Amino acid sequence: MSTENQSAAQAPKDEPVADRDLAAVAAQLGRVPRGTRAVAHRCPCGNPDVVETAPRLPDGTPFPTLYYLTCPKAASLIGTLEADGVMKDQTARLAEDPQLAAAYQKAHEDYIARRDAIEVLEGFPSAGGMPDRVKCLHVLVGHSLAAGPGVNPLGDEALAMLPEWWRKGSCVSEQDIETGIAALEAQRAEREDHAAVIAAKEQKAAERAAKRQQQGEQE
Repeated sequence: MSTENQSAAQAPKDEPVADRDLAAVAAQLGRVPRGTRAVAHRCPCGNPDVVETAPRLPDGTPFPTLYYLTCPKAASLIGTLEADGVMKDQTARLAEDPQLAAAYQKAHEDYIARRDAIEVLEGFPSAGGMPDRVKCLHVLVGHSLAAGPGVNPLGDEALAMLPEWWRKGSCVSEQDIETGIAALEAQRAEREDHAAVIAAKEQKAAERAAKRQQQGEQE
């Protein structure tokens, strides 16, 4: 499968991910994504197919999988490769081919370096079975799409086995995305209202504490 026409556009890390992209990913996954830092790769249809996720989710949970494949069409096709024994074959070849093993080791190091640049997760491996086995092609393909060809040899190999999943149209509809945007805006407004209520309560508590202290000093 050729990926030459696929954009590797990535959102700046100091800017929030656009609501449209978050809504598209939510429609792809069937849930609101957590800890999304950027769109790491876009499908030719224009929607994200790989997102970059923070090494720690908002609740503090470690999340070693930096590049998360979101497109259900691509994920389904990769699942077929896994079921057909591609991972077992690749793992066997790692033990037999020193050059392939060395290139895969470098892919592992690249993954760790990219994640460490955001936050170091002490004691956590990279992902996908790297550096000595293959246990998740979705992770390896996500890495290949995000980093570009030539970085992860087994991810590149799996990607080349896939048909052009976008040819029959986007995996999510415009209506799904618009509905998702409205839900995100409502969720954000609810959080802002809740934060305002909490701030008002804290302000009143501080005023009461200050008044009690003042009264105590006067007695």
